Amino acid sequence: MKQALTTSILAFMAFMGCYAQQNDFRPMDDVNKVVDLTLDSLEKVKTARPVAGSSRVDNHPVLFLVGNSTMRTGTKGNGDNGQWGWGFYEHKYFDANKITVENQALGGTSSRTFYNQLWPDVKKGIKAGDYVIIELGHNDNGPFDSGRCRATIRGISATDSLVVTLKDGPNKGKTETVWSYGEYMRKFVRETRALGAHPILMSLTPRKRQANPGGAWEPVRVNENFGLWAKQIAEEMNVPFVDLNEISASKYEKMSSWKLNYHFYLDNIHTSKFGAELNARSAAEGIMACNHPELAPLKAMMNNLALPTTGVLREKGKPVVFITGDSTVKNADRDSTGMWGWGSQAWRIFDENKITFINCAQAGRSCRTFIREGRWEKVYNDLQAGDFVLIQFGHNDIGELHRGKHRGEIPGVADTSCVSRVVLQNEAYNEVVYSFGWYLKKMIDDCREKGATPILVSLTPRNEWPGGKIERRNDSYGKWYREVAAETGCEFVDLHNITADALDGIGREAAKRYYMGDHTHTSLAGARLNAIGIAIGLTRNNSPLAKYLQ
Repeated sequence: MKQALTTSILAFMAFMGCYAQQNDFRPMDDVNKVVDLTLDSLEKVKTARPVAGSSRVDNHPVLFLVGNSTMRTGTKGNGDNGQWGWGFYEHKYFDANKITVENQALGGTSSRTFYNQLWPDVKKGIKAGDYVIIELGHNDNGPFDSGRCRATIRGISATDSLVVTLKDGPNKGKTETVWSYGEYMRKFVRETRALGAHPILMSLTPRKRQANPGGAWEPVRVNENFGLWAKQIAEEMNVPFVDLNEISASKYEKMSSWKLNYHFYLDNIHTSKFGAELNARSAAEGIMACNHPELAPLKAMMNNLALPTTGVLREKGKPVVFITGDSTVKNADRDSTGMWGWGSQAWRIFDENKITFINCAQAGRSCRTFIREGRWEKVYNDLQAGDFVLIQFGHNDIGELHRGKHRGEIPGVADTSCVSRVVLQNEAYNEVVYSFGWYLKKMIDDCREKGATPILVSLTPRNEWPGGKIERRNDSYGKWYREVAAETGCEFVDLHNITADALDGIGREAAKRYYMGDHTHTSLAGARLNAIGIAIGLTRNNSPLAKYLQ
């Protein structure tokens, strides 16, 4: 009886023209299960987001970003919770002397709520010749009239609509007409063009999921609905379309489950800095690859998208060994009476007829800062199958997490993290800090992804002699190196104890010639001693790299 009554009601509504039977008016499920309360404080939001058009320089165009928390996480969008949206990094790919990038996105918004509550103010700043990227859909779910009141009708119908009375939110009690997702996209496109600007539609960023509890993480494409609908509207209205979802998901599929997981933070949709930077590059690459003629002027205002590299000169048939680390690996390396790192002596142990080596180490760096400054990224981008990477850190990783040079890490090897407020050179920003072992595992995982062989090298011993024996750090960094090696199966060269054994054998006074008057930095003789220790360790391990030794 109930089913027959429902069918009769729907038939009557269809007859009256207020319900399209071919469409599904059930709101989409909230698959994200993320509570984002940004819109519950619009006054706070208005003070946090830039005034539309305020970034404009002279008469240069502005690239406006319209989206949700995957584009601009949180009210401030500055990563203070460890999450970043990709809009935070998109400016890197555009020439600031020609165009500015203005992130008008806001967490928690759907195409409907952004259009109704934020779009009127954004339009005030748009001028002829500007560009507007529209990437919405993650939040177009849930109830139509309660809760966040942000759901849209499925699909791209231009005629289907619902009139609802809002039960919650700042507009409680008011009536509102709800349109399909596609119709909201049409509204953005039409109104952007009416201002003389150029709209660009993008599919959503990918999510992640575990097919089984505790199982491997995998990327989730969301192109069967919002991505498809955005593409259909783009084709219908002759608008440039960038399949951001596909570009980023194809990158995620090359990653290990562990790496994919840390590209998100706290949940399965919001990205870490790693994920936000990946999506930002994907968006830029998608724009550059799009052949729509409307994008030609925008492409002319973009920076070179080439990946940063070390500049190593490869020789056919010869693998490369990349050497990473701090000042004990690379120092001034030029004055016979000055400080030297053992990487400068690589030519003494490696056969240059068989292998190429490049010393990418940098004085003063920890694992954290080596990655933060983009030095590891250059190594990663250069890696090819058959290469080797020697990874040695520890001397600078013991510093403070939240003060000083901001290069310290959480002690240990657990996959743990915290958010740190970094203030360096009059610049303040938020950074997620991981454990010492986590950073090592990241570098190991990156090497293996490229088919290269990572080799951990424990830190060189310090020139300190408690009880007449040289100091050893086997209960801290030495222990953590061993734990990471055991967990990952990575080769481990225990240079710390190989060199310490040699120095203990000659005694404190004779050992002074291997250091430069402090407890850390080595002389040329010390650099040579440590380089020999590397060769000894590789030989003892029967390492695949050992066959390239002299």
